[in-house]
Amino acid sequence: MPNMGPAWVAHPGQYIREEIEARGWSQRDLAFILGCSDQTLSPILNGKRGISPEMAKALGAAFDVPAEFFASLQQSFDLAQARLPDPSVAARRQLQSVYPVREMIRRQWIEPTDAAMLETQLARFFNVHSAAQVPHLDHAAKRTAREQRDISPAQLAWLFRVRQVAREFPAKPYSENGLRSALGKLERLMVAPDEARHVPRVLSECGVRFVVVEKLPNAKIDGVCLWLDAKSPVIGMSLQHDRIDNFWFVLRHECEHVLRRDGGQEREVVDVDLDSAPSAGAEEERAANEAAADFCGTGKLDGFMARKHPFYYEKDVVAFARLHHRHPGIVIGQVRRQLGRYDYLTRHLVRIRQFVVNSGTIVDGWGHIAPVTL
Repeated sequence: MPNMGPAWVAHPGQYIREEIEARGWSQRDLAFILGCSDQTLSPILNGKRGISPEMAKALGAAFDVPAEFFASLQQSFDLAQARLPDPSVAARRQLQSVYPVREMIRRQWIEPTDAAMLETQLARFFNVHSAAQVPHLDHAAKRTAREQRDISPAQLAWLFRVRQVAREFPAKPYSENGLRSALGKLERLMVAPDEARHVPRVLSECGVRFVVVEKLPNAKIDGVCLWLDAKSPVIGMSLQHDRIDNFWFVLRHECEHVLRRDGGQEREVVDVDLDSAPSAGAEEERAANEAAADFCGTGKLDGFMARKHPFYYEKDVVAFARLHHRHPGIVIGQVRRQLGRYDYLTRHLVRIRQFVVNSGTIVDGWGHIAPVTL
């Protein structure tokens, strides 16, 4: 059988005509062999009709070759005739393979548009001059400082969204003394889940912007401490674990970063999953974890656990929590961490997101869209 040329693909009918001639057959001879009429065969030989799978099998039997040969001829011809895809398909593939662009569009962080404009929007989103400077997008480029710290693209997009949202609302100049005083006010809110609605106001009064942004898919992240300028700290939280113990632990953890001025304006302090690694990380992370654990009752809890070891009954833990003005779920969260038993009294780990989201703070996610302009 004839071979197909790589630079030019003819209709399969041409190859069939050449093979008929080579065998000394006529069109009617082939029609007879196939058991069909000239009217059925003629459009195929003239290039006006394609070869169906059934005809490919019949031609294979007629010429004593695999049916796949004719099916391949037709497929190659069809591909050669098909229009080239829009170049934006490859561009969108590159963008989506790095950043969750479709989800960012759904969340209205960027607008749905053509690929070139998507690249422009991503450059604006990440505050760079061109798409070539967008972190993670060009793998051949020099890695940025953030990339060197192994922040994933989805985590980085979340981080930039927190920064954008934080810039949209004013706050008083930051007062370190004010924040230390605010910790006492926050501590008095730990008795009931709905008291969390006051957190944004308490932090705002001492110059700390509190921002809640829902995490992007497949991007574990608890919170971040960053600074818009020397007098404008921001605490961002994702509320990825909708539990009262996790909320207060992460919040106090980020407050400690602010008090220590960890990171500063040059570097954000990103906390990925404090639930799974409560004591890991650099000295700044250990200090923040210790402050958070003490805030949630660990300092007083150590003596209690020593006395009750090895039996930690629910009624005793609940009584301890009430004595120290904590919701039971907050104390139980610390017991779980110390024992490494994450199945312990889970019914007390009540949900808290609804109270935070509806607190009046600027929220981005769960159906809420923060008023941000690129």
